Amino acid sequence: MEAVFSLQNVTFEANGRKILDHISLEIQEGEMVTITGPSGSGKSTLLKIISSILSPTSGQILYKGKDINEIPPTEYRKEVSYFFQNAALFGETVRDNVSFPYEIRGKELDEEKAKNYLKAVQLPETYLDKPITELSGGEKQRVALVRNLMYMPEVLVLDEVTSSLDAANSGIILSFIRQLNEEQNRTVLWVTHKEEEIRHADRLLEVKNGKVEEIIYGK
Repeated sequence: MEAVFSLQNVTFEANGRKILDHISLEIQEGEMVTITGPSGSGKSTLLKIISSILSPTSGQILYKGKDINEIPPTEYRKEVSYFFQNAALFGETVRDNVSFPYEIRGKELDEEKAKNYLKAVQLPETYLDKPITELSGGEKQRVALVRNLMYMPEVLVLDEVTSSLDAANSGIILSFIRQLNEEQNRTVLWVTHKEEEIRHADRLLEVKNGKVEEIIYGK
């Protein structure tokens, strides 16, 4: 079976420092891969390179067998969605945010889908018209996640998306992401430092000193 991602000798240097050092790695379709490691070890850099936000200094990244440099960025980002911690909302209401992916495609918001996704992250469907100024930090993060998923990507790349959230909000997001992984076979790359999320890892990788090691984790 062809890997969704194949990283071949990927190196990234910045300011004379080698952050990632000849990383070779394969990720299969439908895997939920949890990535951990010390602060500053290169976890976020790895995700940004996979998401084509950064370009490696050397090496090659294949997505479904094709060099990502040969895939138009707009097409690639429809399939590989990068989501980061403390994502910002815009406009005035939740509706303004969840309708944005439709607007840029010249389409009308699928309101039923939006309400179902809000409920999936334990927000009432009435929140669709709630002013964003009235949302808590955890609610804003959940709305931002729903916005990213209104047009469901093939791959979810999640960069410490729960780092500033309490245990309850973190659990809601983890549960929703696992549901997408298990029921819709979405490939998930999840960077976290939280022990509770690491404990749920299907496959655990550690980034340390520019290298990636697979960790056998006893659940």
